[in-house]
Parts: sequence; structure tokens; C-alpha cells
Amino acid sequence: MSRGSVAGFGPKWVKKIWRTPSVIVLGAALVLGACSGDDDAEIVYDERPVEQIYNKALNLLEDNKYRQAAVEFDEVERQHPYSQWARRAMLMASYCYYQTNDYDSAILSAQRFLALHPGNKDAAYAYYLMGISFYEQISDVGRDQGMTQNALATLSEVVRRFPETEYARDARLKIDLTIDHLAGKEMEIGRYYLNQQSYVAAINRFRSVIVSYQTTTHVPEALHRLTESYLSLGVVTEAQTAAAILGHNFPGSDWYEDSYALLAGSDLEPRENQDSWMSKAWNSVF
Repeated sequence: MSRGSVAGFGPKWVKKIWRTPSVIVLGAALVLGACSGDDDAEIVYDERPVEQIYNKALNLLEDNKYRQAAVEFDEVERQHPYSQWARRAMLMASYCYYQTNDYDSAILSAQRFLALHPGNKDAAYAYYLMGISFYEQISDVGRDQGMTQNALATLSEVVRRFPETEYARDARLKIDLTIDHLAGKEMEIGRYYLNQQSYVAAINRFRSVIVSYQTTTHVPEALHRLTESYLSLGVVTEAQTAAAILGHNFPGSDWYEDSYALLAGSDLEPRENQDSWMSKAWNSVF
């Protein structure tokens, strides 16, 4: 999934920047690796006051050196785990990792924050960071959709727990796209079975779209494929029902024209059977 829709969607506390009071700090300076590039940053352990580490991390963040900033925020937690800054540093590190596309580290930092501070006011953003980190790893429908399921579950938690936040508003949009993606995966598998003439297996996939993903863009094709599959099996009433529901709800679609033509080729016409599982599933939602 492209990052375009979420670029710059940072938390208000990141825009404000949590900064410690200015203090005079004694201690050795941070030693960074001499390797080129932001992603090659290394840190040599050197015990320092928390204010020095934290402010160094913020300076790096403001310079868009996200990888180095993340390393420094992690160092705050490592050296001063019980300080007030450790809690803040965890979520700041998650944000920085996300900016470098290190999604696994972003998710782990956010999960750690939620495990230790589940009732914190910034929990909504922690869930959101996890959700978009899963979301941006969604692959095409030809691959395993475990990441899609994780994105859907986490983004749904944002909406359920924090419905009035800005994060929930964005999560709702992404949930719709995620559900459509899952439906697309079912369609791809169903088409494969249909091409193999494994009609029962194909019907099970198209049925899943009708039952579980009725608001997606894949429904018209799923109904057409059900018409095709049932007709191939000789289950005429179900084929007619699928075409009738398709014609009633999507009368101008090319899929309905194809379904109508299939039935007409067998001297049949669309006719809904109210006892069909399709009628019951459709009427339970609409």
C-alpha cells in the first residue's frame, strides 16, 4: 500500500515536540558511527543524563534524521527506564521507525508503550501507528493476506476505542480499503477454482464475498460468478437467484448483462428464490 494517503499525518505531540527543560549537562558526547547515511547510525553505550539523550533525539528528529533519532529515543528507555521521559521516548521511537519504513520496530515500540501505559492519553496514536504500519505492508491480492488481517484488526481497534479522534477518522477510510482488499483476495481464489472447473470450491469463495464483504466493489462480479458456477453445476434456481439479485441491485452493470446472457443461452431468465441463502444473506444487510 502506498504511503501517500498518510504522509505527514503525525500526532499533535510530535508537531509540538516534547522537549525537556534546558539544563547544563556533564557527560561524554554521543559517539555516532562514521558510516555514511542515516540508516547506518550506531551508538556506543555511554551513560548520560536523560535530558541530554532525549534532547539529542529531538534535535535529530527535527533534522529529519529519523533512524538516528530512534536510536537515541531507545537509549532513553534503556538507560533511564523509570524516568518520565522513557514513556514519551517509546512512542517517539515508534514514530521515527515508521518514518524510515522500519515497520517491525515501529510496531514493537508501540506495542511496548501500550503494554506499559494502556490508559495513557496517547494510546490512540500508538494504536494508529501500529495500524498504518500493518496497512502499508499490505501486498497484492496474489500473496498471503495476514498483514491485511492485522491492519484491519488494529485499525478497527482505533475506531472502537477512540471513535471521536482524528486517528479514528483516518482509520475508517483505511478499513474500507482493507476490506475491499480482502474481498479481492477471495475473488482471485474463486476465479482460479472456476477456471479449474472446481465449482463448489469457487462458489464457497464467491459466497464469502456476498456474506462478509457486501459493501465492496467486488460484489457485482461475485454475483455473476455465482450465476456462472451454479449454472455449470446445473443448480438452476441458485443461478437465477444470483442473476436476479445482481439485476435488481446493479441493473446497469456489465456483469448483469453477462449473467443475463448466460441464462438466456439456456432458455432461462433471472428469478429470485426467497429461500436461497443469497436472498437471506442480502436481505439481512440491506
